[in-house]
Amino acid sequence: MSDAATMRSRAEQLAEEMFLPAAAEVDRAGRVPQSHLDMLKRFGFYGVAAPAELGGLGMEDMATAGYLLEVLASGCLTTTLVWMQHHGVVLGTAASRTPGLRDTWLRRLAAGEVRGGVALAGLRPGGEGMRARRLDSGYVLDGEVPWVSGWDMIDVVQVGARDESGAACFFLVDAKPSATLTGTVQDLAALRASRTAVLRFREHLVPADRLMHALPMDSWTRAEAPGSALNGFLALGVARRCCALLGPSSLDAELDSARAALLGADPEKTPAARATASELALRAASALIVHQGSKSGLRGDHPERLLREAGMLLVYGTRPLIRDELLSRLSFAAGAATA
Repeated sequence: MSDAATMRSRAEQLAEEMFLPAAAEVDRAGRVPQSHLDMLKRFGFYGVAAPAELGGLGMEDMATAGYLLEVLASGCLTTTLVWMQHHGVVLGTAASRTPGLRDTWLRRLAAGEVRGGVALAGLRPGGEGMRARRLDSGYVLDGEVPWVSGWDMIDVVQVGARDESGAACFFLVDAKPSATLTGTVQDLAALRASRTAVLRFREHLVPADRLMHALPMDSWTRAEAPGSALNGFLALGVARRCCALLGPSSLDAELDSARAALLGADPEKTPAARATASELALRAASALIVHQGSKSGLRGDHPERLLREAGMLLVYGTRPLIRDELLSRLSFAAGAATA
């Protein structure tokens, strides 16, 4: 892994020279091109969340991590979304106390030799949820997880499930379809090539040495409720591309302000910062549609794709705290428009 300045430069190069020229093609495709994933591996991007001893940034440099997400998403949001999920697996593996798990998996994950995704929504309220039952040989997983990106493009997936004691447990599971694990890819309005799926587990056996870690359910719920400030940089990536295509405007200052808010957000401020970023992306994409005019109605042009992506990112911001902030902003905007 190189230093932060080199990673920033490489992100800019990838976004402008590889991702953006192919964005329309990826938008129409059924999966992210293998060449995109291979280039991220070649440039060392799968290891940015790895500990420093493996050459990573450990995601402790929030400014660099956010910049990488924003710049890469400005080139291809779909590729960036799939790549981003990998780092949750890296961080979970690095923190694991299960004997042998860290040594077996972390270096390969950091090198991009093994690609990961996350399946955590089964721990949230609503739906069937995910349950884990302890056996002598390991655990049995049952339940359903929506919104798992990268299916059929990842090797392992970090699965969250509630065990019999009520604790939140996290497992490193092979991402291979079987009689006990199936994935149904969803036909999304945008980001279709992310292969975002619903995973269904039926008596799926996971070895004991694949338990990454466990913690009290209320601790996980409190930590997870505001969402991650880093995820807000996906929306900034869309807004960044819109601003570049629009040319100089007042939106540039709003982009800088939204970025500063995400970088400075503690858990209490994160929902508002996330909502600001998502609303800005939607408004910037709408402005770009109006600015470009009738051509924006053609499928495959940047403005209409960016507008659909901005809309999809609103869906990704529906945790209750973020949703309330978003609805407040959007309702105000609607009222102001009719006043």
